[in-house]
Amino acid sequence: MLTLSFANWSLDKDLQIIHADVRFEIEGSVLVDEPVCVDVGLPALLLSGLENTEPNRWAPADEWGKMPFFVCGCGDPECRGFSFAVTHLDGDRLDIVEAEERQDGGFKTLDRFTVNAKEYRALVLEAGRTFLGFVAALDYRPYLADTVAVVSGLVGRLEAIAAENKVVD
Repeated sequence: MLTLSFANWSLDKDLQIIHADVRFEIEGSVLVDEPVCVDVGLPALLLSGLENTEPNRWAPADEWGKMPFFVCGCGDPECRGFSFAVTHLDGDRLDIVEAEERQDGGFKTLDRFTVNAKEYRALVLEAGRTFLGFVAALDYRPYLADTVAVVSGLVGRLEAIAAENKVVD
């Protein structure tokens, strides 16, 4: 069983970050279940549906593909992050590693799961679509100025795969 849900989306106008209540659960293990900043790591989360990703929460903002998928409510990945590495095993499966990052590089594996790739892509695609709908009418000026464009491009790539597989409407 794989759950990735977002609720109670909000914009912190002062910090220009997007918060949501996130629940990420795999095979009964709850990996995230709390309000967090989602826009900092959303591009990396979406990218993980397309290619292998490995976290580095100390990477500069323009290396958005390395950010933890979810970060502290302050929006700073160095403060606290929920980090995951994703490896695509074949067309149908991917490996998700819950990671404890080390500042000198690399990470410690906390847990490892193999999930259905199509199901995972459908969930991250829904997150990206919901984000784009949420920010469309906002005066949203994130630290990474290209956040909306990056998310939009990744959503487009995920939608193309979904259309090929006829999994997501």
